[in-house]
Amino acid sequence: MSTIRDTVREKYGDLARRVATGKSERSSCCGPASCGGSSDPITRNLYDDAQKGDLPEKAVLASLGCGNPTALAELRPGETVLDLGSGGGIDVLLSARRVGPRGTVYGLDMTDDMLELARENQRKAGVENAVFLKGEIENLPLPEASVDVILSNCVINLSADKDRVFEEAFRVLRPGGRLAVSDVIVRGEVPPEIRRNMELWIGCIAGALELSDCERKLARVGFEGITIEPTRVYRLEDAREFLATEGVDVDGLAPWVADRFMSAFIRAMKPRA
Repeated sequence: MSTIRDTVREKYGDLARRVATGKSERSSCCGPASCGGSSDPITRNLYDDAQKGDLPEKAVLASLGCGNPTALAELRPGETVLDLGSGGGIDVLLSARRVGPRGTVYGLDMTDDMLELARENQRKAGVENAVFLKGEIENLPLPEASVDVILSNCVINLSADKDRVFEEAFRVLRPGGRLAVSDVIVRGEVPPEIRRNMELWIGCIAGALELSDCERKLARVGFEGITIEPTRVYRLEDAREFLATEGVDVDGLAPWVADRFMSAFIRAMKPRA
């Protein structure tokens, strides 16, 4: 029986191969057949033209995020950064330029095809202070207290063990280190059937984080200074076309959707002591 991890690996590996061979337009986490393209409200306008202009086209095409953590993380020269689920490398390459030659940015991905694509993008961009690693976000291949900042862009919602992800993030951060994550958040209770239908469109594979549950999980691990800032609220009309093709009664979802599903920027800090 296929696990969530196997499904994610297959989906993202297929996307990487299509981008590498020039057979894919820019996509979202749901794939080009569902909600990709410039009109997609999840991935639309996350990076400005100046950022995209400095990157290889394939790094932009393979971007599957729901936010732009590099714009909100306040990266500093000389810092060591880890990007969880780095995909085609867009956030790694942007971060590498922000931390400068004295800094280092690690990109972690479990998909061989994505890693190959990311390394190709790194070569084309001429970025030398980035390292792409193979691994899983639940078992980070880095030592304790080794990074200053952890980024992630719409990846933690794909994990079946979010507690483990936060535990590992806390472990590898140095005291005073920062978590700066863009991800899909659900605000308030939503019936399971409706949640599954919306996640077909937004999260596609696993479960979006519930806001208060996310705060509890981070605090339990030991993080402090936790803030969750909505950056893009998804409307029912955004999902209407996709959900209608799935045989979903879209209008029946309306009372449960308004102002509940959103992209958010999640900040937290590992205590200095």
